[in-house]
Amino acid sequence: MRVDDLAEVMAIELRAYPFPWTPGIFRDCLRAGYPAWVLQERSRIIGYGVLSVAAGEAHVLNLCVDPEVQGLGHGRRLLRALLRIARGQGVVRVFLEVRPSNPQAVALYHDEGFNEIGRRPRYYPAVQGREDAIVMAMELVGDD
Repeated sequence: MRVDDLAEVMAIELRAYPFPWTPGIFRDCLRAGYPAWVLQERSRIIGYGVLSVAAGEAHVLNLCVDPEVQGLGHGRRLLRALLRIARGQGVVRVFLEVRPSNPQAVALYHDEGFNEIGRRPRYYPAVQGREDAIVMAMELVGDD
């Protein structure tokens, strides 16, 4: 992901989430040097992922696929790419948060080897107040 990609990324972010990241959050992640990747199909961005890496651990900060093409395996491809990047940087454990109201994402993460390790109460903004986050983790051992 480059700064030049942010207009397309933000268009997806706004379609996908009722409480989207701001352009500033994406810029801050890029400035900090976080691994941030876009998935393109026919020269059009259809998804993206942002990862932070420190002290042998990684955190999936944002993983999103354009709602127009969800359910076709693109999220899985992005997640696996982020996990390969993490492995390449010597990461041994990856964390993420996901909304319980997003059962497709929860199922994907379970299917890819993540396990629920806890909850963060009132973590996400929601239409009616706040929503908890499911905290998930995965140990990276061996090859992909």
